[in-house]
This record gives sequence, structure tokens and C-alpha cells, in this order.
Amino acid sequence: MTKRLVLVAGNIGSGKTSLTERIGQQLGWRTAYESVADNPYLPNFYKDMAQWSFHLQIFFLGHRAEQHLEMWNDSQSAIVDRSIYEDAYIFARALHHMGNLSELDYRSYLRVFHLITRNLPPPSLLIYLKAPVGMLAKRIKSRARNMETGITEEYLTLLESFYEDWIAAFDICPVLTIKTDDLDFVHQKKHLTTVVNHLLEKLSGKEEIVF
Repeated sequence: MTKRLVLVAGNIGSGKTSLTERIGQQLGWRTAYESVADNPYLPNFYKDMAQWSFHLQIFFLGHRAEQHLEMWNDSQSAIVDRSIYEDAYIFARALHHMGNLSELDYRSYLRVFHLITRNLPPPSLLIYLKAPVGMLAKRIKSRARNMETGITEEYLTLLESFYEDWIAAFDICPVLTIKTDDLDFVHQKKHLTTVVNHLLEKLSGKEEIVF
């Protein structure tokens, strides 16, 4: 198969990391993940979001642009957990909506974002993972990550609405939409096989696939 770059997008708790890991293992692709442990702004951000939102978003923007280019330039196919596009259209937008990112900072951020992304090579495919907000909240609670303790269903619902807006207008590459509420690709091998088969079909040029 021709070298591919696939991005995995979706709300918090939708299964992005788990799916990225398993597709990478199954297909022998490189995998890349969100920079959290080595992000120097996160501790301060969680203490004072209004003060540190712009710094955090700029850090993520630079990290994801470097990651995107590194994966693209590798001779091996790759799958990436979360896309650079979500930073702007979902999370920066949410910070601005909630009053944690000023109008001036938001516009400055978007100017840099558009400058960077218009020069990025397009991905081969975007996988969009969906699940009901109630299920997302249960998954987040069950994994019990300290940094996620403040995530509410109201916040997840806000993000979900922004995801729907973004996906409706997204035209950079084909999109494979996967509803994960009835899929367990962590424990059910047949579910993972189903996802991989649909992924390969979509990459081969088949028409719109949603399952």
C-alpha cells in the first residue's frame, strides 16, 4: 500500500488513543500521540486558564505541526492521535467561548494557525470517533485521570457541538466516521478488524462510510 498519514479525531473519551495504538500494531504503522507529560504549560493552565490559555494553545500548535510534518516525511505510514485542526476549531474555540481566551489572543492564535496549516501536506484520511456524551463522561470517570476531574457533561456537550460544526465543513481529506458506543476495539478483536477493514476500504477510494 502507498504510504498514508491518518489522523484520529474525536471528543474526550471517544477512544482515540486506544484505536491509534491498535491500528498501529495491526498494520505496522508508526503512531504519534498528544504531548501531555512534557507540556510545560499544563500545570499553570489548570491553575489559571485565563492567564495561560494562549501559551498552551501556541505550544500545542507548534507540537502538532512538527508531529504532522515528521509523520508525513517518514517513509512509513503513520496514524496520529488527535489532529492539529482540532486545536483551533474545537479547543481554542471553546476557551474563547468560555472567556478564557481573549478576542485579541484568539484572533492572533487563528492567524498563526492558518499560516501554518495552509502549508501542511494534507492527511490521507481523518477518522472521526463519535459517542454519546453520557458514555464519554462514564469513560472519563472510569479512567480517573487527575487532569480530567473537572470535565463536566456540559463541557463535553459544548465540544461535541463544535466537533459537529467542524466535521460538517471539513474538506481537507476524506473522513471516516465511526460510532464507538457499540464498539469495543480494546477487548473485541472482531470489532478492531471491522474498523481496520473500513479504514482500508476508505483509503482505497470507496465512497462515504459511516458505521
